[in-house]
Amino acid sequence: MTSTATDRTETSTGGRLTRLLPPAGAARNLAMAQLANSVGDGAFIVTSALFFTRVVGLSTAQVGLGLTVAWLIGFLTGVPLGNLADRKGPRGVAILLALSTALSVGSFLFVRSFPLFLIAAIAYASSQTGLTAARQALLAGLVAPAERTRIRAFLQSTVNAGLAVGAALGGVALRFDTAPAYLTVFAIDAASFLIAAALIHRVPAVTAVLKVAGEPRLAVLHDRPYAVLALLNAVMLMFMPLLSLIAPLWIVERTSAPSWMVASLLIVNTIGVTLFQVRVARGVKDLRTATRSIRFAGLAFLAACSVFAVTAFGMAPAGAAAVLAVAAILLTLGEMKLASGAWEISFGLAPADKQGQYQGFFGTGPAIARMLGPALLTTLVLGWGPIGWLVLGALFLGTSVAIGPTVRWAARTRPASQVVEPSLNGECAA
Repeated sequence: MTSTATDRTETSTGGRLTRLLPPAGAARNLAMAQLANSVGDGAFIVTSALFFTRVVGLSTAQVGLGLTVAWLIGFLTGVPLGNLADRKGPRGVAILLALSTALSVGSFLFVRSFPLFLIAAIAYASSQTGLTAARQALLAGLVAPAERTRIRAFLQSTVNAGLAVGAALGGVALRFDTAPAYLTVFAIDAASFLIAAALIHRVPAVTAVLKVAGEPRLAVLHDRPYAVLALLNAVMLMFMPLLSLIAPLWIVERTSAPSWMVASLLIVNTIGVTLFQVRVARGVKDLRTATRSIRFAGLAFLAACSVFAVTAFGMAPAGAAAVLAVAAILLTLGEMKLASGAWEISFGLAPADKQGQYQGFFGTGPAIARMLGPALLTTLVLGWGPIGWLVLGALFLGTSVAIGPTVRWAARTRPASQVVEPSLNGECAA
């Protein structure tokens, strides 16, 4: 091969790789940090239940109670830790919280009693919630407003790739099913957050914002339209337990589809978000296009729920599997549309000097969905059957429609200069 042909091949390969990564610099370092700790998160998700019962020696009831309490406290600490990121600088706070996450995960290697497990789990959940808020504030400080959703889409694609790798590592531990295997995976999880802290340290610092005299300490708690938007977003995020818990139970208990379709749903979701989230986010450039994207998500969720409902009516295994694959594609499309719109709204309606606390508050949506979703959706879908699916789909659609007027209400309470306009130059500010 000639040197010219070789250069052309390398350029083409580099171009394909570049399309999967954010621009070089701060955004790419943030993406690599996300990749590192999402590998750890993937391994944690797959192995945590068996690790806590077989290695730590807890009962399933203790594990459930401990994690519920931990995530409840994590939910409550999101806003204060986000506010700390605003006041002390998001980069330094993000590094400290990445280190505290590593420490809390590492402590699981030595914990062998419920009280110590509970303390470690609370530290883990609080650190994770605060880290998410601090990273969002860091992103807001490093990237031009009109580019935040696009860069956040790159980061989400990276997260899904990391979760897939982490899940594969966890699968190896499950295959061996021994204490050393689980301990190794948790050690890798702890190390992943140390790597993330080192990568965050490489990005430029964002100037801390001083508190204005007379302002409430946590202003976001007094921002009613933003609070309503955070609640509506939490309702839309009910798709998370739907995908991870309810749909698998539905497939096994109510359809004739082969059991391997449970894994197929997650594979379709992970690969879809990894490959297409950036492309889907391109059309979201301001609050108007963000609300349109979320309405589309509501329609996609309604369609997915309707497709799930159909699988209850005595289909052949192959036919049920094909229909479920369509439902998985619709759910994944809805997830990407929802995420793109929600990022734009959460950033665009947050004051520039309070991104940490506002992102911490908006970021409580996943915690609420994980806490309330399983019980609510189990009753609705598994209890009511196809009608439950249709009711759930209607709830998604109605919530997505309600977000539009709520965004307009929130926008009217803010200075006109704060509303994010479409990007004109596509440049990333550092």
